[in-house]
Amino acid sequence: MANLKIRVFKSGETNPETTCTIPAGVLKIASKLIPKQAAAALREKGIDLDEIIRLSANPDAHGTLLEVEDHKKNERVVIALE
Repeated sequence: MANLKIRVFKSGETNPETTCTIPAGVLKIASKLIPKQAAAALREKGIDLDEIIRLSANPDAHGTLLEVEDHKKNERVVIALE
């Protein structure tokens, strides 16, 4: 099982402004602790938490799963399994 990494980059930056690591062992539990509003915002961006959890259990699944660019906020969010 891989850890989930979420990195937030400001426009044009190569180093993330924020990094969040969710250990594989608590990923399923952590997903249930996410506030409903946050989960809804993720769904609006096309992010399926249940699918990410399923992928994290696959030992062959590693690397970037999703990149979301928010042009209004000048942010890029990268979600990866590592």
